[in-house]
Amino acid sequence: MASYDFLFDGLGLRAWCDGGASAAPMSMADLLGQARGAAAPAPSLWDFPFPSMNALNRACPAFPQARELTKGLEDGFLSIKDGLSIVLDPLTQPLSWALEGALWLFQTSPWWIMIPLILLVVRLVTRSWGLVAFVAACIGFLAFINHYDYAMQTLAIIFVCAFICVLLGVPIGIAMSRSDTFQRIAIPILDMLQTLPPFVYLIPLIFLFSVTEPKLYGIAVIVYAIVPVVRLTNLGIRLVDKEVIEAADAFGMTRRQKLWGVQIPLALPNIMAGVNQTIMMSLAMVVIASMVSAPGLGVLVLRGIRNLELGVGLVSGLGIVLLAVILDRVTKAALARVNTAQKQ
Repeated sequence: MASYDFLFDGLGLRAWCDGGASAAPMSMADLLGQARGAAAPAPSLWDFPFPSMNALNRACPAFPQARELTKGLEDGFLSIKDGLSIVLDPLTQPLSWALEGALWLFQTSPWWIMIPLILLVVRLVTRSWGLVAFVAACIGFLAFINHYDYAMQTLAIIFVCAFICVLLGVPIGIAMSRSDTFQRIAIPILDMLQTLPPFVYLIPLIFLFSVTEPKLYGIAVIVYAIVPVVRLTNLGIRLVDKEVIEAADAFGMTRRQKLWGVQIPLALPNIMAGVNQTIMMSLAMVVIASMVSAPGLGVLVLRGIRNLELGVGLVSGLGIVLLAVILDRVTKAALARVNTAQKQ
């Protein structure tokens, strides 16, 4: 006797229950129980189950199981997959081209051009010779242990994805700061994107795109990493002193002039903090995306896990740490310069 037989008997639904059966495949536990052929003992009050879908299905075979819910979601997604692919393929193809181009550039450029170029960018952004020396030492170490090519692949993906995150995220943050209604709509979406486990982003993308296409991992990185720059752009503009806005209104500035001449410059420290977090989250997702053909240091980490190669995993993990420290220090130094310029 099932725990909830009394419920369906009391509602007069026994005929409906006996007339149908769930179409969901049986779980392993149900199959084992059926193979043993033993009837389940009646549960005590202490063990009385919660009225879940599966518990109700045991009392009424016509009631759907939880596996039917997941199977329905999967069937529904597969039914629209071809239509989504037709729409999304041309829209996302430029992302594949950008990633392929960046990977080609970073990998084919000789080290004696790429490393000085990276150091020049660091110097221009940070104005710190000490940080330039630190970056040179880190890249030199990665090259010395034959991880230079993997590091350049990781940097190429981060460069493209972080740039697109900023390109899309800053306008979205600006729109949120100018509309309370849009902010109320966007915040739950951002909360969902920020709390979903990184692996979940890969599941629908694997069905939509080929594993050999760079846009598969590119979209995953962008969707995962775009949240901080959107949030902090919105926050930075909303935190601009109202007296400054009133002064701009007194001078007769238009909304566009206030945005570009007052709000964005004053919100720049927050925006740069969002860029910093976006870059760090891009690096984290690139490592995870190695499971779906993303090149870089994450491939070595995955190899260490699959083949139980402890040394390979640890050394490549150290390389990822060095890249993370480089990106973090450079972006924070750029943020410090912005703060100093504003105080002056």
